[in-house]
Amino acid sequence: MSKIITTDTPQDTNNPDTTLHTLSVYVNNKAGVLMRITQVFARRGFNIDSLVVSQSRDARYSRMTIGITGSSNGREQIIKQVTKLVDVIHCQEHTTDNSIVKEMLLIKFLASAQERTEALQIIDHFGGKSLDLTPTAMTSIITGDPDKIDAAIKMLSVFTIVETVRTGKVVIARGDSPT
Repeated sequence: MSKIITTDTPQDTNNPDTTLHTLSVYVNNKAGVLMRITQVFARRGFNIDSLVVSQSRDARYSRMTIGITGSSNGREQIIKQVTKLVDVIHCQEHTTDNSIVKEMLLIKFLASAQERTEALQIIDHFGGKSLDLTPTAMTSIITGDPDKIDAAIKMLSVFTIVETVRTGKVVIARGDSPT
């Protein structure tokens, strides 16, 4: 059951202006808010690559971190349109200059007793931990920036990867600025 898993972000060769953007959206914690926000992206031709939503410290609000691919020209318009939605408190873009971006990976792969040492060395190199171990398989957790996660998957692909689960980007502003 060996499968090739591609985790690198492909570039859109038809549109050289297609880039990745990370948006943070602070919203009222109500039903239907996510649907209204995603419709804005669909209408403008943006693809949602990752989406993380969680309740904020105040249960009345949620924070969405949205990774999108689309034209740089339309990015400002998207932010303005999302901000105008009734349940949106604020929407802003984050870059690596003004924020910290991390992901979490859970990865399950086949590893015999003879292969475990090599697997554990790779996991340790990426600062990960083994979560589950059976006679035939291992499950590990690795956290870091998206490039680190991609590199870890590439290194662990010497084993037969059964499955991967990624959180998508989570972001927080650097310093004392709010996200």
